[in-house]
Amino acid sequence: MKFPGRRKLKHYFPVSQPKPILPSIDVQPDKDTYIVGLDETIVDVVANVSDEFLSQFSIHKGLSNLVDTDTASAIYRELAAQGCISDHFAGGTIGNTIHNYSVLADDKSVLLGVMSANITLGSPAYHYICHTSSKVDMNHLQGVSGDIGRGITLITPDGERTFAIAPGDMDELNAEHIPENIIAGSAALVTCAYPLRHQGKPIKQAMLTALEHAHQHQVPTVLTLGTKHLVEENKDELLDLIKRHVNVLAMNELEAEALTGLSDPLQAADQILEYVDIVLLTAGPDGMYLCGYTDDTVKRETTNPIKSGRLADFNRWEFSRPMLRSACQNPIKVFSHIDPYMGGPEKIRNTNGAGDGALSALLHDISANHFHKDSLPNSSKHAAPFLAYSSFAQICKYSNRVSYEILVQNAPRLSRGLPEREDSLEEAYWER
Repeated sequence: MKFPGRRKLKHYFPVSQPKPILPSIDVQPDKDTYIVGLDETIVDVVANVSDEFLSQFSIHKGLSNLVDTDTASAIYRELAAQGCISDHFAGGTIGNTIHNYSVLADDKSVLLGVMSANITLGSPAYHYICHTSSKVDMNHLQGVSGDIGRGITLITPDGERTFAIAPGDMDELNAEHIPENIIAGSAALVTCAYPLRHQGKPIKQAMLTALEHAHQHQVPTVLTLGTKHLVEENKDELLDLIKRHVNVLAMNELEAEALTGLSDPLQAADQILEYVDIVLLTAGPDGMYLCGYTDDTVKRETTNPIKSGRLADFNRWEFSRPMLRSACQNPIKVFSHIDPYMGGPEKIRNTNGAGDGALSALLHDISANHFHKDSLPNSSKHAAPFLAYSSFAQICKYSNRVSYEILVQNAPRLSRGLPEREDSLEEAYWER
């Protein structure tokens, strides 16, 4: 497991000793540090087409069009025949997140969802597997007879993006295929709010079952909100779910406003902390916020410039490390904010997946803490029941850097890890 920041390790294999056993590809709950993600498995196809192409398939320009599997297959065949396809990407907000986690950590994660039982060359399932890290354990996916989801992005000459979405069997995940032992041994469970849209589909109960297992085994639970419209349409049910089962909530500023009615991200985060332990809020060109709790006895004051917004001096304690509110005897709220890395990229090639990248960095830090605690339980790093290895401010830096990498490439997933970062003075403080 790579820790955030620079860690110098020596690897050697004495010739006098037997050759080491090759590591298992499958996750072993009693030995490995890993996270679990539950998602709707979907492949994104990007193609450049004419307006006539949209008319041919009765696709409404500029909108998200729900199509059946046969229509999606016909569209795909025509795109392939005309040579219009520019890219295939494995999609899904949680699929993106755990792929990025495995790239950053160079370690295992587990994906829960569905996968086509019979995978053929060029099928959606084929492209999904090709574009997902080999460190992602897919052995717990549920086999289905049909295709996984396919989202086709059709770009016309005027730059307008039109979407044709075929769900396939991506929502057929049954609760019986949720492995309790795998969730119980994980460092965190991460899922998204999208299954709430599908009242008649089994994936909703599967998600609730996974969250209940995590809650029962005291595994930190992480939820992403999906889209502003999803939050608006399912607000009451979503709030009830968050209050009962969620420790970490990730969102953008529009989703935060839909949930709280507050347009100021800082105020929205402050209100959401009444329900959860950590809030990760990305605010586009305004940067990102990481907010949560620590105990008053272990709070640490920042040496960065003090910031004020709707909350005065809100980042004063950002060198503190996150804790569950229930683990604090005297909990205090902690807020940290960071501007876009290097002012943001000169040219943004892709915004899809930037928030997923930020979340994967936070998950990496949470799992690093889990790993370190298992390895060195008597370390001063664990004098209090911290949830993450680094401080709010340090995690902000890490998440911000990962988001930047997504923004400057033309894909929603990392293709490689980040360069190792020099440890900051603040990290050195925590090593004392």
